[in-house]
Amino acid sequence: MSKSKVKLAFIENDAKRRAVYNKRKKGLLNKVSELTTLCGINACSIVYSKFDSEPNVWPSTLAAQQVISQFKHLPEMMKERKMLNQEAYLRERIMKLKKRLNRQLLENREKDLVELMFKYLLTDKRELDKLSPTDLDDLEKKN
Repeated sequence: MSKSKVKLAFIENDAKRRAVYNKRKKGLLNKVSELTTLCGINACSIVYSKFDSEPNVWPSTLAAQQVISQFKHLPEMMKERKMLNQEAYLRERIMKLKKRLNRQLLENREKDLVELMFKYLLTDKRELDKLSPTDLDDLEKKN
């Protein structure tokens, strides 16, 4: 069963906002815990909030410092290997969508050609002789 879509808007009521924050924080920390267990990786979570004077660190401050230290000591190439900023992400997404569009256009063109062939096969044989190369161009212009 899927969850209903959450309306993203600022929650005016402080008590309600704090309750939602605590619930979401708990869910986030649970996901990080599951990720480390299921994938066998080192991960940490640091959550700052105006509700708490100290940041919430998972699994512990010492473990988080070790994970951050490990990351800092990685070579730059390893750190940035799969990192994307907003612009790079959008470029990658646009490229994927363009490829998908091109595949769909080719598929549509093939279907149009098949439709055109069937149309002329079902018509009188004398009309086949009237078929010219421009008919295909006309079909492409319609799309």
